[in-house]
Amino acid sequence: MKNQWDRIRNRVIWSWAGIVHVWKTEASFHQWFWAFLATIVLMVLLPLSAPERAMLLFGGFVVLALECLNTAIERVVDDVSDEWRDKARQAKDAGSAAVALAGFGVGVAWVAVIIGLIV
Repeated sequence: MKNQWDRIRNRVIWSWAGIVHVWKTEASFHQWFWAFLATIVLMVLLPLSAPERAMLLFGGFVVLALECLNTAIERVVDDVSDEWRDKARQAKDAGSAAVALAGFGVGVAWVAVIIGLIV
């Protein structure tokens, strides 16, 4: 049982270290984080249902998680080689696209929620 708790503790420590690294090195993570905080404030102020709140919260966490994965891709690509390579650029662009698509999806979800409040 102690071994399982040690594994969980280590996962928490390593995950936190990853979040701290991304926070310290990625300005785009800051932008998404502050947008997510604004989302949380709006969710508190607007009369949303529990499923709407859950969907929007989940979307915000997905965007932040994908930003972490994008940072991981960038670090690995840069660690392999400093020279410009087309496949390296494609990998970085694909990671960036994943973040952008998730952000767009959350934006669409917000539009749907707001239309639902108005109608």
